[in-house]
Amino acid sequence: MSAEVRAGRTSAMLPAAGGMDPAITGLLKTALEKGVVDAVLLPMEVPSGDSFAWILMKDPALAGDARAMAPVMPVQGALALRSLTRKGEGSLRVLALMRPCEVRAARELSKLGQVKTGNLLLATWDCPGAIPMKDYIADPAAAQERFAGMLAAGEPLAGGVKPSCMSCIDFSMTDADLHFCTFGGTGGSVPVLAGSPEGQRFLDSLGLEAGADLVAWEERISEKRDARLAARQTAFRETGGKVAGFQGMLSVFADCIGCRNCRAACPICYCRLCYFDSETAKPDPDAFLDAAAIRGGVSLPANRLLFHIGRMTHMSLSCVSCGQCSDACPVDIPVADVFSFVGHRTREAFEYAAGRNDGLPLPLRTFEKTEPAGIMEQVRDAEPGGHSHD
Repeated sequence: MSAEVRAGRTSAMLPAAGGMDPAITGLLKTALEKGVVDAVLLPMEVPSGDSFAWILMKDPALAGDARAMAPVMPVQGALALRSLTRKGEGSLRVLALMRPCEVRAARELSKLGQVKTGNLLLATWDCPGAIPMKDYIADPAAAQERFAGMLAAGEPLAGGVKPSCMSCIDFSMTDADLHFCTFGGTGGSVPVLAGSPEGQRFLDSLGLEAGADLVAWEERISEKRDARLAARQTAFRETGGKVAGFQGMLSVFADCIGCRNCRAACPICYCRLCYFDSETAKPDPDAFLDAAAIRGGVSLPANRLLFHIGRMTHMSLSCVSCGQCSDACPVDIPVADVFSFVGHRTREAFEYAAGRNDGLPLPLRTFEKTEPAGIMEQVRDAEPGGHSHD
C-alpha cells in the first residue's frame, strides 16, 4: 500500500469533528453547492427505517438525510450505476459513493459495456463489512449499533456480517477516483486519497488541506488485510472440500428452490435474457414425463444445479465476492462462498484481477494462444488423436 500511495497518489485531510459519516456527506453537499459535481449517487434510509435505497441527489438540502456508509447492501451499487448509465454517459457529472466491492463490480461492468464511466467520479471508503439484510430488518437499531462498532474497530464482526465480508481482502483502496480512509480517522479528521487526476481536481476544487499523514493508516490496513487473507485461505479450503466433484456440488445446492434470486442480486449477471429463461431452455413436458417414468419422479423446477454451474461459468472471472447472492437466498445456501472460491481459481488460471481499472479486457473476450499457459496442450490432449487447431 505504501508504494502504491506514494506512486503519484496525493492525500488531503477532511475535518470530521462531528463524525466520519456527517463529514463525508457534508463534503458532498459542498461539492453540489459549488458545482464541482452535478449530482451524487449514495444510499439514503427508506421511510420505514428498515432498509436503504440508492438516491441520485441534486439538491444539497437532502444531504443531511443521506448516509455515506450504509450498514447494509439491499441493492449492489454497480446495479444502480448500470441503470443510470447503460444507455450512455449523460450530461451530468455524477459522484458515486460506494463500497469497494461495488466500485470493482462497476469496473467489470464497464468492460462489458454495461456501465459508462466517462462522467462518473467513483468514491469508496474503508469497509468493515455489510450487515445481512435479514438481520437488519429484524432489528435495525441493533444492527446500526453493531455496524458503528465495526467501523470504529476497522474490522468485521464474526457472525455479524455477511460471511463473504469476513474474508474480503479488497476492503480498502481500490481503483477509485477518491477514497475516504475511514480506518485512519483520528483527531477529528479523515484522510482522503485521490486515486486519479479527476479525484485530485475534486479535492483541489474544494480546497482541502493537502498532505495527510497516511503511515498509520497504511499499517492498519496492511494488518487488517493480512488477517482477512488468512480467513480467506481457511474459507477456501473448507469450501473446496465441500464442492469437490459432482456430488459435492449437488450436496451444496440440494436445497435450491430455483427462485434465481441470486441472479437478480448479482451485479455481474448482465444478460438481457438469461438462457434459462429463453425458449431454448424451456423443457418439453413429454421429456419430464419420460424422465419421471424412468426415475420414478423428477424435481421441479428443473436444472437447478445446471443453472448455478452455468452462471458460475459465465461470470466467475468477474465475481467481486460482494456476497449479494447469499444474502438474497431464501434458503441460506452459501452461494457466495462457492462463487468466490471458483472465481478465485478461475482468475488464478487467467492471471486476471477482477475490478481493476488497468485497461486489460476480460480474458474470455480476447484470445491468446499462450494464455492461460498450457491451454492448447490441454485442448490437444482432450481431442481424439491429439489433433491441433494451431
